[in-house]
Amino acid sequence: MARRPYHLPPLAPLEAFEAAARHLSFTRAADELALTQSAISRQIQALEAHYGVPLFQRLHRALRLTPDGELLQRVVVDVLQQLHATGQALQRAARPKTVVVTTTPGFAGLWLIPRLGSFTAAHPGVDVRISATHALLHLERDGIDVAIRYDAAADTVSRLFGEVVFPVCSPRLLGDPARPLAQPQDLRHHVLLALHDEGQTPYAEWPLWLRAVGLERLQPAGTLHHSLYDQLIQAAVNGHGVALGRSPLVDALIDDGRLVAPFDTRHVSPRSYHVLTSDAGAARAEVQAFVAWLHAQAGATAPGPGS
Repeated sequence: MARRPYHLPPLAPLEAFEAAARHLSFTRAADELALTQSAISRQIQALEAHYGVPLFQRLHRALRLTPDGELLQRVVVDVLQQLHATGQALQRAARPKTVVVTTTPGFAGLWLIPRLGSFTAAHPGVDVRISATHALLHLERDGIDVAIRYDAAADTVSRLFGEVVFPVCSPRLLGDPARPLAQPQDLRHHVLLALHDEGQTPYAEWPLWLRAVGLERLQPAGTLHHSLYDQLIQAAVNGHGVALGRSPLVDALIDDGRLVAPFDTRHVSPRSYHVLTSDAGAARAEVQAFVAWLHAQAGATAPGPGS
């Protein structure tokens, strides 16, 4: 049998020695390690027996390290610190890398989730967890790394993109000669799709858009309300009525032909999408990568006033 390459004492006596050497007190070392003073004394004696030299001078009501004890203390402190740092690094490496994101259901369903595959493909070890809600979660208290907010904030550093609002519908609605849809006043022939709680997106409401085009008295054929914006847009895709599209959220649906914009009239919303990062998240590489990816995606899809 091969001999062990190292002849080392157990770790417990080394820990007891380090604490006693640091405090120069068996009593205080015992308090720190949740042991009795006699247990500390026995471990120090075992260590002295292992090395064959005294490590402490036992004075009247005092301890003093011997020269051999001082040498051992320097080595033990360095080794224990390295073991601690290595253990912390190994635990961090083993811990799953996650990015917790909060945003509105509409933004998550129509813009973020359809694009998320490109991020996960580039960062296969990162788990992105999305909390889609209209509630304004507290980043630090609720464990959120990144928040994508829809508001009128003027912070250009955190801004992803602005928003352009215009009617959209299924291509099927354009082919009905009995219900033309060539100009805004033709909306009277159609069902308008609206949010049940329009306060969620106050700048994408039908009354504001109709007022902007001088049609505040228009009476549509009907109105269907939905509680979530992505559900409302799906109803438009299915031909249930005309919705107010919000670019860039609906851009992909227009590009692939599932939605069309029947009119040229478009309005720039005073609201924008912004990214906030928690203090804890900002220091992590996976969160930094996710925020950089968001801005890169936003730069490729951001609408302009004439979009």
